[in-house]
Amino acid sequence: MRVIICGAGRVGYGLAARLSAERNTVTVIDTSPDLIRQITNQLDVRGVIGHGSHPDVLVRAGVKDCDMIIAVTHYDEVNMMACQVAHSLFDVPTKVARVRAQGYLSSEWNDLYSRENMPIDIIISPEIEIGKSILRRLNTPGAFNVVPFGDGAVQMLGVEISADCPIIQTPIRQIPDLFTGLHAAVVGIEREGEIFAPTPDDPLEIGDRAYIITQSAHATRLLEVLGSRETKARHIVIIGGGNIGIYVAESLEKTSGMRVRVIERNKDRAEASAANLTRTVILNGDAMDADIQEEAGVSSAEMVICLTDSDSVNILSAVLAKKLGASHTISLINELSMQDMQSELGIDMVIDPRASTISSILRHVRRGRILEVYSLENGGAEVIEGEVLDTSPMAGKALRDLSLGEGVAIGAVISDAGVIFPTPDIVLRPGNRVVLLAEKGALSDIVTMFRVSSDYY
Repeated sequence: MRVIICGAGRVGYGLAARLSAERNTVTVIDTSPDLIRQITNQLDVRGVIGHGSHPDVLVRAGVKDCDMIIAVTHYDEVNMMACQVAHSLFDVPTKVARVRAQGYLSSEWNDLYSRENMPIDIIISPEIEIGKSILRRLNTPGAFNVVPFGDGAVQMLGVEISADCPIIQTPIRQIPDLFTGLHAAVVGIEREGEIFAPTPDDPLEIGDRAYIITQSAHATRLLEVLGSRETKARHIVIIGGGNIGIYVAESLEKTSGMRVRVIERNKDRAEASAANLTRTVILNGDAMDADIQEEAGVSSAEMVICLTDSDSVNILSAVLAKKLGASHTISLINELSMQDMQSELGIDMVIDPRASTISSILRHVRRGRILEVYSLENGGAEVIEGEVLDTSPMAGKALRDLSLGEGVAIGAVISDAGVIFPTPDIVLRPGNRVVLLAEKGALSDIVTMFRVSSDYY
């Protein structure tokens, strides 16, 4: 596949690294010579200096022969115009734009993106994706990550394995037998900085970050089995009144019994937030000030969520909140090196804004019948939901007979009858959906398993 990426920032770099590693032909456009020099020196991609929305720049990037353009610059208007130019002048088949401003995303303006107006095939809104991710974590206390699959019937839970876990050193194949009726398929383990798909004989160890596929209805029971005794937070302080903070606050207002405070440093933004929220108290002040945090009730808060556009503010305000007595903290952190400091700083959860954006885009880039994709541990593995077609090499075979190779673990099979735990004798039928984890080195083979042959058409 020939792909043009407009924007060599964090998201653009992450996409270029992923797509080039999978033998796609990738060209990256950016106005910064330094960013282009860096990305071409470090990755097997071609770089073009210029504006991604300019026709002559797109021509130099090879737009006449490209299959997809992905516009992820810092400017919504540039992203939208790049897609418009790619369509109107060069008839590029697939156009993806990252759009942050919520005014562009209101449902009343859906016609804006029709083929007759501004034909963008896929709109990615990182703020909304991040907001949804935070809300899922709040609704599932005890998990550091929660991602839905199968239209919500299945969830992937990320869980820290502590000394309180009663099944440490137990082979994971025995877990379903120990807890009758519990859907708990451990598909990934991150241990000492490396993520891998475990074999059935691998045990969980203290300090592991386990990725477990479960039926959504079983999530609470699974967390209890793993030793989690956390309850849902009712007193929440949000630091940062931007798009993400307001999205989360608006959603929490709809839940009875919630007490929400927002701290916003910018006066105009604080006033705008107050106008949009009815049951949330807005404080205009610096979250790095202990007095402001005390006024917001941080000392008794069950959760403090730090969502400003500054990594350092998010980190330090979370550290201060913990010092003042907050039970748990979540911080939005862009810089990977700072994310690695999470445990040393006592931050309970880290939100990587790139992960949600890249996963959303990869869902549309993957060849074959790939329905959902979620990237884990900086691309070390992906959790994939794929549909089995009549022409798939998986159709009609039992799981034990699939040639999946190493680095792959199946978490669930979804049929018309419901969610099925993946035992070796399960036979895959056309129309079934399979949720699995694949290590980086196994991804190309997995995508092939879900390929769409010419017979499908």
